[in-house]
Amino acid sequence: MKFVKIQNVDQGPVALKPKLKYNEPKAQMDIMNPYDSISKNYCSDLYKASRRPSRVVRIGDVCIGGSYPILPQSMTTSATTDTQSTVDQIEKLFDVGCQLVRLTTPTMKDVENVPNIRAEMKRRSLSVPLVADVHFLPRVALAACDHFEKVRVNPGNFADKKVFEVKEYSEAEYAMEIERIAQSFVPIVRRAKENGVALRIGTNHGSLSDRIMNRFGDTPAGMVESAIEFIEIARAENFHDIVISMKSSNPLVMIQAYRLLVARMDQLDMDYPLHLGVTEAGEGQDGRIKSAMGIGSLLADGLGDTIRVSLTEDPHEEIPVARNLVESYPLPMRSEQNQNPNMWDPYVYQRRSVQELKLSEDISLGKTNTFRVVTAFEPSGAKIYASSTIQLDPEIESFSVPLSQAKDALHILPGSQKKATVFYRLSSDQGSHIDLESLVFDEISVQASRAWAQPEYAEKLIEQLRSRMLWIRVSHEEEISSAIEMAFAMEDRQKLGIEIFQHRMISLGRKVAVELEKRNLQVPIHLCYVGPKENQKEKDILMAASEMGSLLCDGIGDSVEIRTAHGFSFAHDVAFQILQAARLRMSKADYISCPSCGRTLFDLQTTTARIREKTKHLKGVKIAIMGCIVNGPGEMADADFGYVGSSPGKINLFVGKECVEKNIPQEIADQRLIDLIDQHGKWIAP
Repeated sequence: MKFVKIQNVDQGPVALKPKLKYNEPKAQMDIMNPYDSISKNYCSDLYKASRRPSRVVRIGDVCIGGSYPILPQSMTTSATTDTQSTVDQIEKLFDVGCQLVRLTTPTMKDVENVPNIRAEMKRRSLSVPLVADVHFLPRVALAACDHFEKVRVNPGNFADKKVFEVKEYSEAEYAMEIERIAQSFVPIVRRAKENGVALRIGTNHGSLSDRIMNRFGDTPAGMVESAIEFIEIARAENFHDIVISMKSSNPLVMIQAYRLLVARMDQLDMDYPLHLGVTEAGEGQDGRIKSAMGIGSLLADGLGDTIRVSLTEDPHEEIPVARNLVESYPLPMRSEQNQNPNMWDPYVYQRRSVQELKLSEDISLGKTNTFRVVTAFEPSGAKIYASSTIQLDPEIESFSVPLSQAKDALHILPGSQKKATVFYRLSSDQGSHIDLESLVFDEISVQASRAWAQPEYAEKLIEQLRSRMLWIRVSHEEEISSAIEMAFAMEDRQKLGIEIFQHRMISLGRKVAVELEKRNLQVPIHLCYVGPKENQKEKDILMAASEMGSLLCDGIGDSVEIRTAHGFSFAHDVAFQILQAARLRMSKADYISCPSCGRTLFDLQTTTARIREKTKHLKGVKIAIMGCIVNGPGEMADADFGYVGSSPGKINLFVGKECVEKNIPQEIADQRLIDLIDQHGKWIAP
């Protein structure tokens, strides 16, 4: 057996020990291609969710994993050297129910100030575990193990410098790279084990190492393997107090990475708890939608043991959002496994194959056509819209109208000069006696019923529709078979699709997609989120983004609609924001902004608001606003332009991930950003 000498970064050479198992030949073979035999079943059941079993990790006086409640957490935005400001934020977080608080520790001075923070917390009777957030410096992580209950390390920048080098690694060279990482990481693992400190291996999509990028690419697989390398080092030391995260500013990438991580851990017999989060989600409604799409989609499948909603707002604003998400998915612990195997690849986006259908001169569904938004008709709001006293951007494309409001719609909608198709929805008690020929409409939705599939009813319906679009509505699981029978009976003679009409739509949408695939029915699916009347606005935002977003990120859905008690303009805006968060339809400027922390080199909230106000009219332009360089350059790859703090009062500007201007005074940086957008042909005068 070979031996290696591991250098402790602070304590000199450590004793010779057997070569660690993460560098054995079999492990190296797995690193080369770990996904040849990866399971598609990342959760126990696609249709009846239960919570994934995980080991319990204790962090101070709280526990993560097992059957413990999913724990909300946040991070301070103050400098950790500023005792009063930091404890002020901890107190606000404590008061709203935050159970775990992370502090940024970019330097040894930050770590050394923690005793002062503890003393002030004790004086204020604040008891909450603290987590150190460490990037770049192993010696800071080592010191943090003496002062914190948990230490987060980023495997992408922990022992690697990002130089964007293209290199083909041989097996021997790759093995040497792993050994080099171990020299820095093993001392931290040992110190954490000695002190009873937990570690979070927190991968960020924006800061993957050159080594990982060259072997796995900028992919969910690269994110997973970045963490697995570090986990294997810790396991070789018999250390298991580990929590894992896979964060990205792109909800789709984040969802795929966590799913793949779970499948990979199952492959390696690992059961570590998961910390969920969408990084750089932004502020306001946009930030909540991105976060809910990523976090909520995973919670709905039973994944996740602690969550952080990363908003560009004050830290205590994150906790109510996190609690709202957690309370939306109170799942039982897993009992049986793999009751419904996955029929599609959950780790790669592929839009469901749909035969193209033309609905109007401007709207077609299926194939590569734009995802359509339907806006729910509401008489008072529609009158205002028709009178042109309000402007919606984007404009309304289709109005859905309950048949009971048909007369109102006929009086109101023709008064508008704007183009919008009319989509009638028959209630479940309105049957074949309705005279459709007397109605003016482009599409109609009927409740799924086996009666409609009978030849006499089907023929009458087809005759009255006269080539107009028919949507077969499914609100409950028991209606799916009837909907499929209707579609199968009419598909060759009638333009039709399936409508999912529910607020809990993930299971319904998946079952419908699978059953359509079995019958080779390539018809479109319309996703209509129906918010319960008692829901507050934020609840509907989070639920719609979670439920609808999960299906959209799996390629299910061609047309979307939101129906709530909060007015048609609210529903209209949220539907477009959900499509934008899923990167399926860009209808306005998109912002990738970090939640701020003690590393931030400018006031992120006011800067983000200021830049948004100046650029919000730029449809489809993606702008990243980052407080520092930790994730900035990597996340630039997902943005058209970037505005990143380089030093106090100075800004670097990016095009993609390339820095094109450095150390610009902040007072003129906004205008320089606008000039840069203009130089690349994407500026339009407001």
